[in-house]
Amino acid sequence: MGKIAALRPDSLEGMHTWVPALLAVLAAALIATGTVLRQKASQRSGAIAKGWWFGAAIAVVGFGFQAYALGLGSILLVQPLVVLAVLFALPLEAKIDHRRPSTMDWVWGAVLVGAVVTFLLIARPVPSERRASPVLLAITVTVLIVGLIGMVVLAERCRTAHTKALCYGIASGALFGIAALLIKSVALHIIHAPTEVLLHADVYLLAIVIALAVLAQQRAFGAGDIQTSFPAMNVMEPAVSMALGVILLGENLRVGVGKSILLTAILLVAAVAVVKLAQHSAVRHDPVSDTKPRDEKSRRAVQA
Repeated sequence: MGKIAALRPDSLEGMHTWVPALLAVLAAALIATGTVLRQKASQRSGAIAKGWWFGAAIAVVGFGFQAYALGLGSILLVQPLVVLAVLFALPLEAKIDHRRPSTMDWVWGAVLVGAVVTFLLIARPVPSERRASPVLLAITVTVLIVGLIGMVVLAERCRTAHTKALCYGIASGALFGIAALLIKSVALHIIHAPTEVLLHADVYLLAIVIALAVLAQQRAFGAGDIQTSFPAMNVMEPAVSMALGVILLGENLRVGVGKSILLTAILLVAAVAVVKLAQHSAVRHDPVSDTKPRDEKSRRAVQA
């Protein structure tokens, strides 16, 4: 009996570390697959086709694994791993396009993996037993949404596509980050009291936030400067969700000042890698960028 009791903490640590970590990586792979399939289907037909729905279904399964991971583990553990979806998309895009990923894609991919692994090994995040007060959660989310709506209003008044895409990209990423916190809250309800899930306000708050996030995402893509909006989304989502996890759930890394500075630097390196990978992906999927060289050649030919 003593041996079993001694092993119990390790078992709990594995349950809250390795299991959610594996689920998060699986979620990242599925989300990447679904995203690539939707992008390719939209490029081929210009409309929502069967391929788009198939990709959407795979992405939804990925989000389900992400929710399960958040229910078991720390936001500080799960969200950095979900960011790897940007990396997983590289070989998938290359296979569908019948090409090889560029050297810089692999370089920045290696930087991202190295940064994420180093962060997790040093930080060793553990989930917090504290749950956010429903009132505090509602107030915080409402205040953030009001602030993001102000950013959207600013985006609508901007005449430049770059600024508009940036504002919408930040708003969309931040909303998905808020959604991650709410997903964790809802996942805990499902795990501990599945029959009472619909009695909690955060379930309906989550539906509203996801709807606003998707709307902002579509507006960001519609702004025409995907090379700006796509990186902004990919950086803001983990940044906001991790910050909210620390502030509202009391998640912490249990490290000193020196390691905190080091971890901040590592996260900045990871953010740069995400931006670079997202920019490379955006260039490949931006129809405007594909037409620019041809337009320039045509203009020179006319001038000649």
